[in-house]
Amino acid sequence: IAENSPTGSRFPLEGASDADIGANAQLSYTLSPSEHFSLDLQRSEEYRESLFLVLTKSLDRETIPVHRLVLTASDGGRPPLTGTVELVISVLDANDNTPQFNQSVYKVQLQESTEEGTLVARVNATDPDLGSNGEVTFSVSNTFPEKGLNVFHLNAKTGEIRLAGALDYEDIPSYEIQIEATDKGTPPLSGHCKVVVEVLDVNDNAPEVWVTSLSVPVSEDASVGTVVALLSVSDRDSGANGRVRCWVPSEHFSLDLQKSNERNLIPDLVLTKSLDRETIPVHRLVLTASDGGRPSLTGTMELVISVLDVNDNAPQFNQSVYNVVLPEDSLQRTLVARVNASDPDMGIYGEVIY
Repeated sequence: IAENSPTGSRFPLEGASDADIGANAQLSYTLSPSEHFSLDLQRSEEYRESLFLVLTKSLDRETIPVHRLVLTASDGGRPPLTGTVELVISVLDANDNTPQFNQSVYKVQLQESTEEGTLVARVNATDPDLGSNGEVTFSVSNTFPEKGLNVFHLNAKTGEIRLAGALDYEDIPSYEIQIEATDKGTPPLSGHCKVVVEVLDVNDNAPEVWVTSLSVPVSEDASVGTVVALLSVSDRDSGANGRVRCWVPSEHFSLDLQKSNERNLIPDLVLTKSLDRETIPVHRLVLTASDGGRPSLTGTMELVISVLDVNDNAPQFNQSVYNVVLPEDSLQRTLVARVNASDPDMGIYGEVIY
């Protein structure tokens, strides 16, 4: 009997026979106790009596695959005589069970440096039905974000999920994969689960330094404390991997970090010592930033600061006194001496007239 047979279904049984006559051959039937089956005996003067087994409660092969009942026939004699027969009822499977995952949510943590081909998770679903009704295949019904379709590969037969692409915590910190398990029954039934993959950060990003504002060239008479540049330093990693510090090795410039915090440095490049273009016309600064990862990663940037000249140098003669011997008969316009003065300033600041 199929397990999806509706209640009230009737199955004809072969009745008993009795060689006696009259009341001694008048038969009645009883069935051993069963919550699923009962008997129905139909008598007619015109036709031979008919005996039916009636289904009174829905069957479930997964609970009771075989029902064993005892059918007893009794005659009307005194004392009555009885005969028995065993009814062995095999329940035929129907596709009435959906595949069930052993977990509704699988949670996995992977470092973003995990190599492709690594086993991420193995999902498992069972179906108590028989044969093709209980054969389960797996498929991905949805991923969030969609990029996960190219990052993970699901084996339809084994339920193994392997890494098929590169992970990047800074790009996508977590994935949700919806898995569907489908049996091969007609019609097929499905169950669902979710795989949540948390990507763990590794220190794979060096700090970045860039200039948001730059005031160059800097006049050599600029006062100490002048802000020369506004900088920004950051690291895409998280936690200690993303905590940065920054410095610049220079006796003329330093970094003011008052507007900064450990996650986002916004230092000002400040003049800390008076400039002298005639001594150092161009300052080449190397800004260095490092993170708190192990091992630590470092980023650098070169900043070129030109010094703008001011007229801060007086002309200087190469001699303070020129001693000249001149014969008294020297003609007019005779060259007496050539004096020379120089000025280290630039342009018109350094042009000398006598």
